[in-house]
Amino acid sequence: MKIRRFLSVFLLSVLLTALFLVPQAAALDSPVLDAKCALLMDETAGRMLYGHNEKEKAYPASITKVMTALLTLEAVDRGDLSISQPITASHMAVTSIDDDSSTAGIEAGEVLTVEQLLNCLLIVSANEAANVLAEAVSGSIADFVALMNQRAGELGCEGTHFANTNGLHDPQHYTTAWDIYLIAREAMKHDLFMTICGSKSYDVPATNMSDVRELHSTNALISNWRTLGYIYDYADGLKTGYTDEAGRCLLASAIKDGRRLISVVLGCTTKEVNGETRLMNFVDSATLLDWGYNNFTVQTVFTKGQELGEDIDEEQAVNAVIAQLTDLSKSLRHYSDSVGRFVSDSSSISYVLSGIGSSSANASAALSGSQATLNSAQAAVSNAQTSIDQLANGLDGKLAELEADLDAVTDALNKLASSEVINGSIELHNQMV
Repeated sequence: MKIRRFLSVFLLSVLLTALFLVPQAAALDSPVLDAKCALLMDETAGRMLYGHNEKEKAYPASITKVMTALLTLEAVDRGDLSISQPITASHMAVTSIDDDSSTAGIEAGEVLTVEQLLNCLLIVSANEAANVLAEAVSGSIADFVALMNQRAGELGCEGTHFANTNGLHDPQHYTTAWDIYLIAREAMKHDLFMTICGSKSYDVPATNMSDVRELHSTNALISNWRTLGYIYDYADGLKTGYTDEAGRCLLASAIKDGRRLISVVLGCTTKEVNGETRLMNFVDSATLLDWGYNNFTVQTVFTKGQELGEDIDEEQAVNAVIAQLTDLSKSLRHYSDSVGRFVSDSSSISYVLSGIGSSSANASAALSGSQATLNSAQAAVSNAQTSIDQLANGLDGKLAELEADLDAVTDALNKLASSEVINGSIELHNQMV
């Protein structure tokens, strides 16, 4: 029981420490990118891992079509359309696009289903398909664009204004990497969206005006049909974009070991690297995803609803704490300067930690100290890892002074475990501890 109660106090110390060390994530060596704007989100944990001009307005090019697809799928959900419903392409829809822009070769008067049009929209980025779907949903392209802007506002997009359905350049058609994430997060709730965006190819059945047409994905992270050398093993979508004004853009999703990361890069270029032409939107996206998976981990300390009085596997709990301390040690070693700037107000931190006990107060003092003190804290953490068994054996005597606070600490942790902060489990990223 005492070892469990000690772990309760210790875990609360780790959690409170995490609250004050969040800025260390920004002190990581940033990934080297070509993109003008970039964002990396851990969708599983709901945290931003990296941002660069993520709220700066930029042209999204064909990433716009994620919103077009979302509104179409929401119309299906409402019953306004069905996936198998045939739609006749209007003359306006297929002729109001640039001659040299991406297309699926849909002709005026041709009949395709909503699902076939979505595949044309998302796999080969067909601009005319966006217009055809817009007219099916709203009756006109203009009304659909108004709906796009309305929906963007509802999703919390503050830097977005759409002027068309497909992302062809217009000075008044812009968004941000952050807003793209908000739109994508909503679209990804639809299974059909994820299925299409993750498809390497699709055969559109013969129509009233065309034989079977074969579509191949524009996303080189999942398909090498158009270009070689960019396959990312964990990628499962989502959407490319390119215009001269927007540069090369990519909204990408990947899932590895149950963790989904979402990246956005805007304004990338084409570069010569070692004599080879490289499309930097794909290079940057892979770099961001690798950076996220390599620098952040998730540890389950205890699960939601688990009372502190219940039996807890002590070895598992200790190992989890050691893992968190290892990450904290790494952060302190590499980012002590950033920590020192952040904890300039040592008195406020001491106030918060004082309720835990003398050990937490010492931690507060160490964190607000000089570089030498931080190095000492690192050494202390390392020693604690190698002598955890001895510490546990001699625990009884040390706990006497903490008994007065244990009930309050236990109540605090139980409230924390049942709050929205813990959704399924406490997940502490290594650079945020």
